[in-house]
Amino acid sequence: GRRRNDGDASLFSKELTMVVKTEVCNFSGFRIYPGHGRKFIRIDGKLFTFLNGKCEASQLMKRKPAKLNWTQLYRRLHKKGQMEEVRARRVKRSKKTVTKDIEGATIDVIKAKRAQKPEIRKAAREAALREIKERNKAKKGSSKTHVSGPSATAKVPPPKKR
Repeated sequence: GRRRNDGDASLFSKELTMVVKTEVCNFSGFRIYPGHGRKFIRIDGKLFTFLNGKCEASQLMKRKPAKLNWTQLYRRLHKKGQMEEVRARRVKRSKKTVTKDIEGATIDVIKAKRAQKPEIRKAAREAALREIKERNKAKKGSSKTHVSGPSATAKVPPPKKR
């Protein structure tokens, strides 16, 4: 007999798969295999292929495939059986932190404050608060002396409508 070399061995080991030409049902969206289904040609010449009599009758009764829960269109609209696609989409996006300068403070100032030790930051905050409180006390003391008589506290009646 004839000896075959290694190149021929790969040809014989491959499994052959039969390719079947299928059509899609115009109503249900299911595959129609050869020898199955019906074709319907409307008066205007449009060709419809149906899987079975149920699909054909539903189409002729003008039922909407989106409202029948056994059709592919309904399943697609109501997100049924798409678990594999959902898992593939859930990829965590990496969050990038970008430091931008704020009005009144540049990036360098912000970075310097961030690099400071918490004790120094706390002491600076307390000093600023003390200074603000002192200013407020000074304002209150000066504002009490400026107010004069009942004219400052008396309410003026609203103008009368005609």
